[in-house]
Amino acid sequence: MEPLSHRGLPRLSWIDTLYSNFSYGADDYDGEGNEEQKGPPEGSETMPYIDESPTMSPQLSARNQGGGDSISPNPPEGLAPGVEAGKGLEMRKLVLSGFLASEEIYINQLEALLLPMKPLKATATTSQPVLTIQQIETIFYKIQDIYEIHKEFYDNLCPKVQQWDSQVTMGHLFQKLASQLGVYKAFVDNYKVALETAEKCSQSNNQFQKISEELKVKGPKDSKDSHTSVTMEALLYKPIDRVTRSTLVLHDLLKHTPVDHPDYPLLQDALRISQNFLSSINEDIDPRRTAVTTPKGETRQLVKDGFLVEVSEGSRKLRHVFLFTDVLLCAKLKKTSAGKHQQYDCKWYIPLADLVFPSPEESEASPQVHPFPDHELEDMKMKISALKSEIQKEKANKGQSRAIERLKKKMFENEFLLLLNSPTIPFRIHNRNGKSYLFLLSSDYERSEWREAIQKLQKKDLQAFVLSSVELQVLTGSCFKLRTVHNIPVTSNKDDDESPGLYGFLHVIVHSAKGFKQSANLYCTLEVDSFGYFVSKAKTRVFRDTTEPKWDEEFEIELEGSQSLRILCYEKCYDKTKVNKDNNEIVDKIMGKGQIQLDPQTVETKNWHTDVIEMNGIKVEFSMKFTSRDMSLKRTPSKKQTGVFGVKISVVTKRERSKVPYIVRQCVEEVEKRGIEEVGIYRISGVATDIQALKAVFDANNKDILLMLSDMDINAIAGTLKLYFRELPEPLLTDRLYPAFMEGIALSDPAAKENCMMHLLRSLPDPNLITFLFLLEHLKRVAEKEPINKMSLHNLATVFGPTLLRPSEVESKAHLTSAADIWSHDVMAQVQVLLYYLQHPPISFAELKRNTLYFSTDV
Repeated sequence: MEPLSHRGLPRLSWIDTLYSNFSYGADDYDGEGNEEQKGPPEGSETMPYIDESPTMSPQLSARNQGGGDSISPNPPEGLAPGVEAGKGLEMRKLVLSGFLASEEIYINQLEALLLPMKPLKATATTSQPVLTIQQIETIFYKIQDIYEIHKEFYDNLCPKVQQWDSQVTMGHLFQKLASQLGVYKAFVDNYKVALETAEKCSQSNNQFQKISEELKVKGPKDSKDSHTSVTMEALLYKPIDRVTRSTLVLHDLLKHTPVDHPDYPLLQDALRISQNFLSSINEDIDPRRTAVTTPKGETRQLVKDGFLVEVSEGSRKLRHVFLFTDVLLCAKLKKTSAGKHQQYDCKWYIPLADLVFPSPEESEASPQVHPFPDHELEDMKMKISALKSEIQKEKANKGQSRAIERLKKKMFENEFLLLLNSPTIPFRIHNRNGKSYLFLLSSDYERSEWREAIQKLQKKDLQAFVLSSVELQVLTGSCFKLRTVHNIPVTSNKDDDESPGLYGFLHVIVHSAKGFKQSANLYCTLEVDSFGYFVSKAKTRVFRDTTEPKWDEEFEIELEGSQSLRILCYEKCYDKTKVNKDNNEIVDKIMGKGQIQLDPQTVETKNWHTDVIEMNGIKVEFSMKFTSRDMSLKRTPSKKQTGVFGVKISVVTKRERSKVPYIVRQCVEEVEKRGIEEVGIYRISGVATDIQALKAVFDANNKDILLMLSDMDINAIAGTLKLYFRELPEPLLTDRLYPAFMEGIALSDPAAKENCMMHLLRSLPDPNLITFLFLLEHLKRVAEKEPINKMSLHNLATVFGPTLLRPSEVESKAHLTSAADIWSHDVMAQVQVLLYYLQHPPISFAELKRNTLYFSTDV
């Protein structure tokens, strides 16, 4: 059996136990974002950090401890008073039903843990004891007391939920449960010793090892499974998880309890006690950092500097890189005490005379650096957007400067993590006298800029040299004074009067290019800035063997606070020997690159704006126009009801005598046939003219549809399917149920959420439900190919969530405030709703209609 350890804790609930806080505030930034581990290193004796902050989403909770998503014991102002009596009661019942089901499972788990205690005690006094009395009391410490507390709570709560009416009160039960948290404190204090004792006993006694590996937990009353096998380690973790679960349920209950209800003050008091208890446990577990300073000096002329992510010893480190006239220096900003001058610490340097860029065939493969999961990057982006919106609201309401600073710090922490973990484009440099160094960049444009700046300096007569320790100290010391990039490129470092950028959709047509001296295979890529760094958003087709390519391709690019558009022109390389060993991609040659600012006054017009970017003697002609997010959110019913776009789904399925619209079935079939392994399927933009052509043939029910589909670029077909759902006059999950979906996904207790979310699906009209389930299974099949197509469930939820849920114009007017608000709140919740169903076990139409109430069996 594997030794019991904190690292081995199974992921039993979406409120994970945390071991340490991230702290990447601007004042104590040290540039090495992943040196502080999320979990303890092997053999660590750190006590669990218990999450005390209910969050909107299970996916966010385990990573947000840098600043927490702390929710006060009181629900948000005005929420509870506005609870409608009937609706509030219904939600309370859903929350309590789910919690009661999970409470039954928890009691069964405690029973399973107690079951071997009696026979173990009986053998302890014999000549051949399995464990000593002291060992038994240590391992099972306070389990009996916790069991009795929850059995009494369950027995009192169960009849109240079963005989539910408007007069039912149960606040006193939760208040009593909260008042008994002292037992949990004793359990938590003993938890580390209990695990260590159980581990030692397992290693020294085979009989106990067998017992602890397979404890039988009784299934819920209505479950098909009579028993499940669980390890003792997993069961010992359950009480720690349960404290947080109870706090989440209290938060949900308060949210749906009217202020004048007799339960309200009792639940409020129980929540206050619970959160104070959790805080008291966590107080001693917050790691503190030490401060270091070094002297400073001045020398040499600085040509270029900026923040880059270096791969060092298998992990990512944020470095400040300085290019001087004859040397490249890689430094890290040191932590400093309050009032002390900030300093840089030199990690390494290369004289430019010794610096070379290895060709693909020369460069050795880099040590494996695991990419950060896409869904975690998306979570960070959504959290950043939500925090940005909160800051705007605080400023608009003239909130306290301390609260705003706290939000800004949380935002910085998330932006720093995003900046550290998102780059994937390798940039390797080599010292011909020794070592290679690898940076990861988010933009090929940026990689090209660094390479060109170094190569320009290398054209001069440079001498090789070695810096003495004093010279290196002086050079490093000058960096702080000479640097041109003062802050990490994150939006939380921007001044208040700086432009927030554009939110919405930029339509770009890449027309043509001129100025090439000889024929080549040419294509362009488009990059825009988002969350402080540039990302590639679109790519034209390759125009073969020409000096004057004419692409005339249109792309729709989503902007998230963007301020610049970059166009890069490449020559396509088909030589398979020129593969970059850092990412196994063939290296194409950049022929030219250029950038323009996205001036809101220029692009925010209904008309196309044509422009030319000049790059190394090459001229690329393009047109663009911008649609703000609130304009692009409108759903406009089609005036022509004989087509399929802009026509209600019930009308289309009735006309076709089908359960799922023909357009959905055909696009899904084609994607699964030849696009399921396409990198970025559903994320990469299809050519707009191709999508419009497909839209026209589907609307006209043209007999050539199948032939056209088989010849069409797969990204255009994927784009057509997205456009169909986006242009429905009412979202697939309906306007009527939209507020309920938003409330359901915000529930903190998984069992209550399960009941609510399944109930909402059951409430959909049949054509909507059947089509949704059909699409759901398709997206799951796409995500199964994630290692090849790079599209995770979270990526797909990000693409389709707003498309399937965004309310129609009439409904959405009530929620709209600003573009950033829409993105940060509505879109985040829409993505989470779809992700919930994508991560759920298969849901069948028949099963859904047959069951009237779902209970979660996973606690």
